[in-house]
Amino acid sequence: MFTYTIDSKTHLKLLERKDAKELFELIHNNRPHLREWMPWVAGTTELEHTESFIQSTLDKFAKSNGFDAGIWHNGTLAGTVGFHEINTLHGFTSIGYWLGKEFEGRGLMTQAVEALVEYAFHTLGLHRVEIRCASLNLKSQAIPKRLGFTEEGQVREAEWLYDHHVDHIIYGMLQREWKK
Repeated sequence: MFTYTIDSKTHLKLLERKDAKELFELIHNNRPHLREWMPWVAGTTELEHTESFIQSTLDKFAKSNGFDAGIWHNGTLAGTVGFHEINTLHGFTSIGYWLGKEFEGRGLMTQAVEALVEYAFHTLGLHRVEIRCASLNLKSQAIPKRLGFTEEGQVREAEWLYDHHVDHIIYGMLQREWKK
């Protein structure tokens, strides 16, 4: 089981089936906010969808191929952060994240992503961590910039977002560049 204490108020914990209701309610209550950048929101309309997502992340974790953790702040689920996949052959992973609107502006996501980068390099022994952000999603881009990631380029029309394609900015961090 993955857990990571950030501070006395905030910790990361692998999502479990018992978290499905709270996660679904967080998504539901933030639907307009999340829909702007998250294409999966429209397909998350029932508790069962969230239960299936949690089972898929538990399966990834069991295969050592990534996971999604809840960000818990003052005992409340605030969002998620996770490794999409872990490529052990080449030593890299990518990180995805989202936060409920009411939890923004507190530094929670920066701390959560920093914790996962630390875990990737010092526990998993990976060589590279990547973050991709939609080119117009400035809040998401602020995270890798704040953590010292290098902007490596742009991928045109990398993601279908409901009715249009969006470009992605790619940020990368190598283990030797990491500050810790």
